[in-house]
Amino acid sequence: MDRVDAVVVGAGAVGLAVGRALAQQGHEVVVLEKDTAIGQGVSSRNSEVIHAGLYYAPGSLKARLCVAGKAMLYALCERHHVPHQRCGKLVVATDASQHAALDRIAQTAATNGVPVEWKTGDQTRALEPALNASGALWSPSTGIVDSHAYMLAIQAELEHAGGVVALGSALHGAQLANVTGDAHVLTLADGTQLATPRLVNAAALHACQLATRFEGLAREHVPTPHYAKGSYYTLAGKSPFTHLVYPAPVDAWLGVHVTLDLGGQARFGPDLEWLDTDEPDAIDYRVQPERAEVFYAAVRHYWPGLPDGALQPAYSGVRPKIHAPGTPAPDWRIDGPALHGVPGLVNLFGIESPGLTSALAIGEHVAELLR
Repeated sequence: MDRVDAVVVGAGAVGLAVGRALAQQGHEVVVLEKDTAIGQGVSSRNSEVIHAGLYYAPGSLKARLCVAGKAMLYALCERHHVPHQRCGKLVVATDASQHAALDRIAQTAATNGVPVEWKTGDQTRALEPALNASGALWSPSTGIVDSHAYMLAIQAELEHAGGVVALGSALHGAQLANVTGDAHVLTLADGTQLATPRLVNAAALHACQLATRFEGLAREHVPTPHYAKGSYYTLAGKSPFTHLVYPAPVDAWLGVHVTLDLGGQARFGPDLEWLDTDEPDAIDYRVQPERAEVFYAAVRHYWPGLPDGALQPAYSGVRPKIHAPGTPAPDWRIDGPALHGVPGLVNLFGIESPGLTSALAIGEHVAELLR
C-alpha cells in the first residue's frame, strides 16, 4: 500500500489551497478529485466576487479568513497575472429606513478591519447615475476575479512545492487512524488503497456524506447537509454599472445584486432556493426562466430603469449549507483533532461564500491545525 504525508479530498479552490499550504510546509501531498478537471463544483458556479469582509461576525472564521484571504488572493493574482479587477462595491439604501442597516454593516466592517466610506445619495449617483439611492456604503477593496485562472495559479504553487493533483480519483471511504492504530487508510472508488497520517475533507457539497464513510469518526461530529440553489441572470446589452451594486441586506440574505464579469457584462443574482434533496449528484442546475420575475421586482428597487425582457437565464450554483431553512446561519466548521479527537483529520463543513476569497487563508489555517 502506498503512503503519503497528506491527502486532501476535493480540488476546488479550498482543497487546492489546503494542498498548497501543506506542500509548502514540506509534506508530500496528494489532492484527490473525483472529476476529470479541477474546480468543477462550487468553485465554478459563483459570482467570482472578491469579498471585502463587510458582513461577517467579528472574530468568526468567515470574518478572519475572508480578510486575510482577500489580501493573499490579490497578491497571488499579481504574482501569476491572474485576470482580476479591484472595482469596488456600493451597498445601496433606497430610502432612509435602510440607513440603520448600513450603519450596522459599517460598524462590523470597522471591527473586521475593512475600509468602507459613507456616500450620500448624490455621491452615490455620481458613481452610478442609474441608481435610485438615498445613500450607500462604498467598499473599495471588493473586486472580481477569473476564478478558474485563480485556481490554476493555486495549483501551480501546489505543484511547485511538490504536491500533485490526482484527477478522476474518487474517495469511497476511510478507516481512520484511531481505528487502524497507525495512519488513515483510504479506499478509492477503484479499490486502490492509500495510507496517510493527515487527511483533509474539502469535498464541498459532498463533505458531509463523505464524512459519514469515515470509520472511527462519531456521527455526532457530522452535521446534516442542506443545499441552497442560487440562480443568475445576465443583462442583455451594455451594463449601466461600472461597480458592483448590492442592496441593503434583509435578514441573512444579501439580496439580488449586480456583479460584473471582467468583460464588463452585468449579471444579477443569486436568489435563494432551498432544495429538497440530500443527494448532491441529483441537483438540477438549470435556471428556470420564470424565476426572473422576482429578479425584476427586486432589482427595480435600486435600478428603476431595468428594461422589460432584459434578463436572460445564465447559470446557477449550489451552496453547501449546514443549517436548515429559517434557522440562523452558523460559522464555517473547520473541525480538527481538538474537536473530534481523531489525530490528523480535518473536516471542512459548510464552506460557502466567501470561500473563494478566503481559500488561501483557509489553507494556511488547516495546515496549522495539522502542524
